[in-house]
Amino acid sequence: MRIQQLLEHHGVSMNPFAEEDAQTDPVFKDRCRDGAHHPVWDKVYGDPTDPATSIIFGEKGTGKTAMRMQISGRIAEHNSQHKDGRIYIIGYDDFNPFLDRFSDRFSARKQRDPAKVLAEWKLWDHMDAILSLGVTGLADRLLDIPKPSGSPANRLPAKRGQSLDRQQKRDVLLLAACYDNSTNEASSIRWNRLKRKLHFRTWFSRWDRLLGYVMTIAVVAAVAYSIVNSKDWLRLTQVWPYLIVALGWAPWLSRVWKWHFEARRIASNVRVLNHDIGAIRRALMRFYGNDINGQPLPTRQRTDDRYELLAKFQGILHSLGYSGIVVLVDRVDEPHLITGSAQRMKALIWPMLDNKFLKQPGIGLKLLLPSELNEFLERESRDFYQRARLDKQNMIPSLDWTGQALYDLANTRVKCCAAGGEQPSLRSFIDKSIDDQRIIDAFAALRTPRHLFKFMYRLLVAHCNAYTDDQPVWEVTQELFEATFSVYRRDQDAVDRGLRAG
Repeated sequence: MRIQQLLEHHGVSMNPFAEEDAQTDPVFKDRCRDGAHHPVWDKVYGDPTDPATSIIFGEKGTGKTAMRMQISGRIAEHNSQHKDGRIYIIGYDDFNPFLDRFSDRFSARKQRDPAKVLAEWKLWDHMDAILSLGVTGLADRLLDIPKPSGSPANRLPAKRGQSLDRQQKRDVLLLAACYDNSTNEASSIRWNRLKRKLHFRTWFSRWDRLLGYVMTIAVVAAVAYSIVNSKDWLRLTQVWPYLIVALGWAPWLSRVWKWHFEARRIASNVRVLNHDIGAIRRALMRFYGNDINGQPLPTRQRTDDRYELLAKFQGILHSLGYSGIVVLVDRVDEPHLITGSAQRMKALIWPMLDNKFLKQPGIGLKLLLPSELNEFLERESRDFYQRARLDKQNMIPSLDWTGQALYDLANTRVKCCAAGGEQPSLRSFIDKSIDDQRIIDAFAALRTPRHLFKFMYRLLVAHCNAYTDDQPVWEVTQELFEATFSVYRRDQDAVDRGLRAG
């Protein structure tokens, strides 16, 4: 008996339980992303007009990635309905590029021990990574890149450049010089294109270079004229022409040295990016002195400058119609430097647990963390709790699913896969001899949506394998349900033991 035959009989167009990962699940992405939410959804999502931080701990398969996608989708819907008061999404869920560049700064000996590398990771590294993601996405959209990075919800208004004043255009270019991480084209070319797109005029910033050219041409002309008239080639050995040329170029050389030094400090202290020192220096030299002097730059290993730069980024977004930022943190157990190690995950995430960082006005961080990290909280000191103030962060210690919630989730997915005009239900697949409470109890033992989908897929396949196309049976019998459930629970326990041992 074919499984498609069973599904069509019950009015279902596709298998609701074929996929286990939300990122590759067409049923979730295309049909029921907003159809089923975890009971804590409202606390996690909050009010989009006033983004707030939430910290969620959940074991593998509980739906953290699905919740991240639901948050992103709901914000996109909110943005489409509100011209002003939109939310800018920063998806901070791929740590590998940042960790790779960070690791490259250490010796080969230290790189062989990821724990030692991660021990050097600080809060400002997170802030640099978040700024890089946000600024790169904004620059892509300002430049009308066909496939911009970041969330599709981060659309900009048609006349976006006109809503920024000169200081904000300066801030865009300053942030781009430090944090734009696009690989589409050379950084200098991209920065100059962005400057032209914003109509930010900086021609007077080259006055010292022009002075050097003028003085050089004037001295060469004077010496040439003198030689032609006197026929005395020894005048080329005199010191005064070279001294005048050197004085003419002194202001430019002084500024080159100053901004080259600053560019080196930026490249050295923004440890999650690989910078071209020359490109940064050239960008910084294109500003007027009054525009750039005294502006915050990430030239030290500290958070103060990053908070100021983040405030500048918020101000730019506010002028573009965005009242807040939501940072979605997920998949912290997946980077190759982490490899599922709870201790390494802690080293990566713990610097972020700082109340000043988590409670910034207009910024909401949604930290979707593995449940293993919650165990470390019980052993933390009083100083940690004073710094993190987890009591103010909408913390959810465990993303648990009850049997009833999983039953509703499975039923919703079946309905979302209905063929035209049909109204299928989960109950129609299972023989009436199995009462609802037994199904709910079995689902409660499975604990997570991932295990639920795996079990239901295995159950339907086992049922179809037990019958032929000529003599189909349309409902799963009690014997098959119990036998499949028993085998799956045994396999599930073995896998869980292996994960805990790992």
